[in-house]
Amino acid sequence: MKIVIINYGAGNIKSIQFAFKRLGFEAVLSNNPEEIKNADKVIFPGVGEASSAMQKLKESGLDSLIPQLKQPVLGICLGMQLMCKSTEEGNTKGLGIFDVDVKRFSNTVKVPQMGWNTISNLKSDLFKEIKDNEFMYLVHSFYAEQCQESISTTNYDVEYASALQKNNFYGVQFHPEKSSLAGEQILRNFINL
Repeated sequence: MKIVIINYGAGNIKSIQFAFKRLGFEAVLSNNPEEIKNADKVIFPGVGEASSAMQKLKESGLDSLIPQLKQPVLGICLGMQLMCKSTEEGNTKGLGIFDVDVKRFSNTVKVPQMGWNTISNLKSDLFKEIKDNEFMYLVHSFYAEQCQESISTTNYDVEYASALQKNNFYGVQFHPEKSSLAGEQILRNFINL
């Protein structure tokens, strides 16, 4: 099983690598298009600001590679947001894999949302053995709106899509690598897809 974590300079890649190691898998960091294309599973992480992260993807040509991948791809946090049509963060055009826009939380709540919150309305094999209203760890100021591709929802300021799926592409707003046993189960489910 070859797991590749896309290394484009905008990710919390070490904690994701350690999470896979705990599950008994070696995850390789790479920005090499051939290595990414030949992986069994691809992780698209992201931490930081959307427009600069998108710029890094464009500079390496990964912006055109990622939407063409055929194997299961999991976008995490900013990785998921960059897979959407656009984000209000830096007024950035995304990869357009998911047909949804990313909005900023209003000023009526503490931003960023930081800490544990529940996921519900679970609709995918990604959530096998995960209970409705399971707690996941989140850190974000922007959210994907509810849409047809939503496979889980979370409520903070509004009800938003905390996970998305379209064909072989999956995205989670929360950090499975920091979400204890339930998060590990989600990574295991992704490996088993």
